[in-house]
Amino acid sequence: MISLTRLSGSVFLLNADLVERVDETPDTVVTLVDGTKYVVTESLPEIRDRVVSYRAEIVARSSVYEADARAGDRGHHRPASAPVRLAAVRGTGPDQAEPGPSQSQGDES
Repeated sequence: MISLTRLSGSVFLLNADLVERVDETPDTVVTLVDGTKYVVTESLPEIRDRVVSYRAEIVARSSVYEADARAGDRGHHRPASAPVRLAAVRGTGPDQAEPGPSQSQGDES
């Protein structure tokens, strides 16, 4: 996410992966892939730099995770290729209760 400022001065975070284009007309207009447009105070070069920094941070973080995996430090993460055993869990809510004698399956009364 990148931080941008509306013309009103309010700051918001924008998912940089959804940016389709940025225009200066003379205001800076950020257009998302779904057609949504935001007019912001940042210049086109500032937004470009923020997007590049954001993506570089993502790549850098993934490199750290890969290095940890190679070193055998898996932390709380399990490698994607490892099988995971799932166990059934019975709920505790009223709609999860076991059927009573009058609600048992096969009871036709």
